[in-house]
Amino acid sequence: MRRLRLIATLCLPLGFGLGLPGCALTRPPAQVEAPTPAQWHAPLPHGGSLASLADWWRQLDDPLLVELIAAAEAASPNVASAAARVAEARFTRVQTGAALLPSLDGTASASRGTSGFAAGAPSGGSASSSSSSLGATTPITTLQAGLQSKWEVDLFGRLRADRDAAQAKLGSADAKWHDARVSVAAETANAYFAERACQQQLRVAESDTRSRAETARLTDLSMRAGFTAPADAALARASAADASGRLTQQRAQCAVQRKALVALSGIDESTLEQKLAASPAQHALPAVGSIASVPAEAISQRPDVYSAELGVASASADVGSAEAERYPKLSISGSIGRTQYRVGGLQQSLENWTVGPVSLSVPLLDGGSRKANADAAKARYAEAVSIYRANVRQAVREVEEALVNLDATNGRANDADTAVKNYQASFDATQARYSSGLASLFELEDSRRTLFAAQTARVSLQRERTEAWVALYRSMGGGWSRPGQPSESAETSSMNTTPAAKVATSP
Repeated sequence: MRRLRLIATLCLPLGFGLGLPGCALTRPPAQVEAPTPAQWHAPLPHGGSLASLADWWRQLDDPLLVELIAAAEAASPNVASAAARVAEARFTRVQTGAALLPSLDGTASASRGTSGFAAGAPSGGSASSSSSSLGATTPITTLQAGLQSKWEVDLFGRLRADRDAAQAKLGSADAKWHDARVSVAAETANAYFAERACQQQLRVAESDTRSRAETARLTDLSMRAGFTAPADAALARASAADASGRLTQQRAQCAVQRKALVALSGIDESTLEQKLAASPAQHALPAVGSIASVPAEAISQRPDVYSAELGVASASADVGSAEAERYPKLSISGSIGRTQYRVGGLQQSLENWTVGPVSLSVPLLDGGSRKANADAAKARYAEAVSIYRANVRQAVREVEEALVNLDATNGRANDADTAVKNYQASFDATQARYSSGLASLFELEDSRRTLFAAQTARVSLQRERTEAWVALYRSMGGGWSRPGQPSESAETSSMNTTPAAKVATSP
């Protein structure tokens, strides 16, 4: 209580002036440290040179992928929800900023009534005359107009804290909108590459099925001629049936994968099939040149990390607001008005104004409710700090993993190509020997299985490499940059545009 009287003694005179901010309560730090490694432990794919992430998809030289990503962003409910939250946060920011300024309301009213008198009959008059009366009424018109104002002086910074919290939440919502766009782009790209890989695997399965079917046909003819044992013919037929079953399964997988791409992009399936058929099936992945050599710089490009950072600032302001609720509130009211009376042919106007009341609300007894609210706000602040630091650690992990996977798949690509090339040569030689009767059907089938496994592994590796490439894009923030930082390209500027028109905010 002594503390309350001391603060009130010092701050109330200021409040009667212009509500100077010298009485604002101390908040927890709005920015906290999040430890990051001094350097990446995974190899960088570019030797430290920097480039823009904004043209990531265009580097692939695949217009269909760019079109699909744009369509997916337009159709995504997550992006739409994030945009709505940005608009909501922006209007909340306007509302909290307006609370620092005086409010002014206008009033107007009009009324019309009568005012009159009644006179009884003279004393001693007859009953009939006493039952009658003389009356006179006068219409009165009353017109009123005025202005009423009220202002809460922000003695202890509660309103400023609410405004700062709303501003931080607006920035956080905007960053989450960008993060939603990056996520949709990455998900669409993965679905697109999965579709391409599935079609490539389908072609491998079709080639394998044709080869096995032809071997089964020739073996059956040879058996009928008496040159091949029935067991060999049965083995060839079993091999052909096995390949046919795998082909049917692969076709089903591709059909399911395509429907996923249809759902993401919102494009009609028949239209999408035409677009996929008209677009080249394979594009070489471009070199990656967008990873900052210093992890802290790279992590700062992520909108989700920035959103978590602003969550700390918002929680800090909420603590200040909750603490300020425990101290007195000062408000000033005032009004000015004019009233006009019209009676018959007469007219009279009155003007009035008031300053006040000046009211002071002092919390005395609330059962510990305000202190509990302040302690809860401090707990939420501690949680926000923990979440922010965890997000930074997770971001470092995701970048490291993407770099390791991309480097590993790059290193394995040549080996996979070499394996397929040599297994193909071995199979061709074994098939020629089998046709000449110098190799058994078991040798041929073993060579075929080895070739098919190598081809399948290469397709899987190519798919894995594209996943690592997309994961690196996503882990680096997708070309987003913090507000106030210069954009590296026109597309970056486009990506950093907020989802709704800017709304002027109050102080």
